[in-house]
Amino acid sequence: MNISRTWLQKYFTAELPDTYVIADALTFHAAEVEDIKEDTFDVKVLPDRAAYMLSHQGVAREVASVLNLPLKADALNAPLRAYPNTDKIRISIEDTDACSRYMCALVEGVTVSASPSWLKEALESVGQRSINNVVDATNYVMLAMGQPLHAYDANKLEVNGGVYELEVRDAREGEKITVLTGEEYLLPEGTLLIADGNSKLPLGIAGIKGGNVARVDETTTTLLLEAANFEGTRVRRSASALKLFTDASLRFQNRPSPTLVAYGMRDAIDCILMVAGGTLAGVTDNYTKEPDTEAVSVSLSRINSILGSEFTLSEVRSVFEKLECPYSEVEDVFTILPPGVRRDIRIPEDIAEEVGRLLGYDRIPSQGLPLQTTSPNQARFLGVERVKDFLVERGFSEVSTQTFANEGDIVLANPLQADRPWLRASLLGNLETALLRGAAVAPRFLGPEKALRLFEIGNAFTSDGEFLLLAIGVRGIEGNASSEIIKEIVATLEQDVFGEPAHARYSLDGLLVELNLSRLNMEKVGDEYTPVASALTDYRPFSLYPYALRDVAVWTPEGTMETEVANLIVGAAGELLVRIDLFDTFQKEGRVSYAFRLVFESKERTLTENDLGPSMEQITANLTQQKGYEVR
Repeated sequence: MNISRTWLQKYFTAELPDTYVIADALTFHAAEVEDIKEDTFDVKVLPDRAAYMLSHQGVAREVASVLNLPLKADALNAPLRAYPNTDKIRISIEDTDACSRYMCALVEGVTVSASPSWLKEALESVGQRSINNVVDATNYVMLAMGQPLHAYDANKLEVNGGVYELEVRDAREGEKITVLTGEEYLLPEGTLLIADGNSKLPLGIAGIKGGNVARVDETTTTLLLEAANFEGTRVRRSASALKLFTDASLRFQNRPSPTLVAYGMRDAIDCILMVAGGTLAGVTDNYTKEPDTEAVSVSLSRINSILGSEFTLSEVRSVFEKLECPYSEVEDVFTILPPGVRRDIRIPEDIAEEVGRLLGYDRIPSQGLPLQTTSPNQARFLGVERVKDFLVERGFSEVSTQTFANEGDIVLANPLQADRPWLRASLLGNLETALLRGAAVAPRFLGPEKALRLFEIGNAFTSDGEFLLLAIGVRGIEGNASSEIIKEIVATLEQDVFGEPAHARYSLDGLLVELNLSRLNMEKVGDEYTPVASALTDYRPFSLYPYALRDVAVWTPEGTMETEVANLIVGAAGELLVRIDLFDTFQKEGRVSYAFRLVFESKERTLTENDLGPSMEQITANLTQQKGYEVR
């Protein structure tokens, strides 16, 4: 959140220190300051403190506590004035769990125009755009104290018997809304709406954004001013489903206290009357669920035990006084009544955290971790490593594929990919895809018998639970050779590694097999196993450009070894040659023919004949220079 130092100064009588001093105080005691630009700094407020700290007033309260600076006046401690009730507004709340409090004020005779310079400058100092004096007033109060508000043009609503009716309800199936910025949204199930109870038209997405039906503009003279408390999970879920995140939704999803609603309404009414004129006709307050503020008790010894500190009674008392927390003390036990806006203080550990951060974590002596006297049982991990080593020794390469799939038993509530909304129930589908894709680069990465051998060990999720599976696949050998390799591998695993049947599940073509390692005794498999030590080499990125293939066949004198010919080719081919494979050999009339497949590749470009031609000419020249060699 962007915080203006000039704005922050309004909460203090004494001159605030330099911006960098404030930034350091916040970073080491409350919330990290990520960036400073002249008069403004960006405070990264984490969710544990967002309920009260996403505001200038919340940050000011932290600055006051950390730097021991008295606040000029804490608006949340000032008594609330009584407003006249009005029978011109009726509020109905369909689900009180979704909206614990809804206040609405009727303000008549306002003049909507450009905002005064002080209001524009305050908003612009934190990156907000000025719209008009009424909308700016609601945004100003939200940024000042953390309570989102919204204003409706009352003359654009239907009136029944002189009464405006507002509904807080779930969106109906197929219901749509056009928001203030002009986009139309189809509202998913569970979206909470503010609607005109007389016309039934949606006026806004609760806690997120207002609609276009009752927008405030230059023609507006009568306002319905809303301040409410919407349930954070509902707001977050709707914002995610609509991909519509706003300053209001950010605050509501962190569950501010419903007590803040009345203070926000008070300040918004005062600001609107000051910048837009008009008179307050009355206020309606539907407060369905008042929060229970429970006292929390903790002893000094418990605080020091949690923190590993040696703080004294007087030091701990000073923390509660800085936080303006009412407390009682019996011997060394404190009983604290958290302020209404501090919904994060619920258990003794929360109090210990407040003590530690305000007195300074640097005052807590560092201690080394206790020595581990016993080693954890890693037999199951070693069992998995033994299976991997077994397969690697037989020419297999390990792959790791996505946990998400296009089918399965368990569907994700909010999938990362629209085409993969399920958790995988098997590894076979992903491994088959990997084999097919691998075929495109097979000349670069073929294993024994010129086949592509892959395996994966990973978790799968079914309606029966989570399982560790092993999938093995072979592709690239003609006939039934691939399926025979699979069967042989499984049989050897069962006999030499598992020591029991693995109940393998084969694919239809027999080229893939899946084994459920969760049903095997992997601890026994890994008992006293020492993993194979493999030499690690420097990472080399793969090429983004396609490879090119060329074949060369050459007659050689009888007795010539394959390696002799291969070395001659490699020596002449140049740096673009990345692989050479013998694919044919035969003897005739006292000579031996060798045929090689050459794989060329570049990390900078797609190869053309201009790149390959000279290499092949040099290879041919180098071979024909040898006595008895003849390139076919």
